[in-house]
Amino acid sequence: MQTELRLRKAVDALLDSYHSHPEIQSIGCSGLPARESIVQLANDLQVLLFPGLLRQEQLDAISLPYWLGQKSASIFYRLRDYLEQVICWQSRQEGLPQPPAGACSERAEEISLNLLETLPEMREVLAEDVEATFAGDPAANDRKEIVLAYPGIHALSIYRIAHFLHNYQIPLMPRILSEHVHSLTGIDINPGARIGRGVMIDHGTGIVIGGTAVILDQVRIYQGVTLGAFSPIQHKNEPHLKRHPTIERETIIYAGATILGGNTVVGARSIIGGNVWLTHSVPPDSRVYIQEPGQQRTEVRAELEMRPTGT
Repeated sequence: MQTELRLRKAVDALLDSYHSHPEIQSIGCSGLPARESIVQLANDLQVLLFPGLLRQEQLDAISLPYWLGQKSASIFYRLRDYLEQVICWQSRQEGLPQPPAGACSERAEEISLNLLETLPEMREVLAEDVEATFAGDPAANDRKEIVLAYPGIHALSIYRIAHFLHNYQIPLMPRILSEHVHSLTGIDINPGARIGRGVMIDHGTGIVIGGTAVILDQVRIYQGVTLGAFSPIQHKNEPHLKRHPTIERETIIYAGATILGGNTVVGARSIIGGNVWLTHSVPPDSRVYIQEPGQQRTEVRAELEMRPTGT
């Protein structure tokens, strides 16, 4: 009897709490897709991007078209349903008028088809990412090993899916995907970041890439790098303001470097040394590194500039 009474009181108290914090629940409206379902969908998309590698499946010239058709149809129907749910949910959250009948479904279907149509191009980009990793890591034995084992490729492939959805202003799903892969790899890439082709993320743990960061082609980034913003709280109501740095092509950023600010541009072919704190732009072909405690050196071809650390 005592157990039943305590259980009833616990349930009543929890019910009361549901009236206090509506911002952290979804009650009384159609449901959202489960987080696990969204993650599984992204995993299935990865299987299409890297067929025969991520799961034990016997694929050959005869079975491949049938396998691909079945997988693509399954992904399409699930993606369309999930998108319809989150699109309609967003309209309700923002207090917008009820969309016309079928509007959410039509938009969800169009985006789903667009994503499937984009997969060949996405594969081309990921192949360049794999090639850049193979060329940049002497420890890599072959390209298939990179797809199967390297956290950087896992993070980049999920990022490219999440970024596609982000560009269509899809709520929830892009961030769920980016935070899931963050929990697995330690690599935190905001879906809004713009990342070019042939990018190498090596080791990966502790990398943070902010939502307005721009990374051009053939950039190499090592563990512990932050591409961040100053005082993000002051820009809370300006999410589209450029707050994170731009990294131009063929730049190398070594472990532990922190580069901050939306006006900070690291010029092409530059090298940013380990543990550097950089808050100003540097021209192309620069080398920035810590020479002595309290001293940070920027070298541009034959020119040397000494700056106190933190400027």
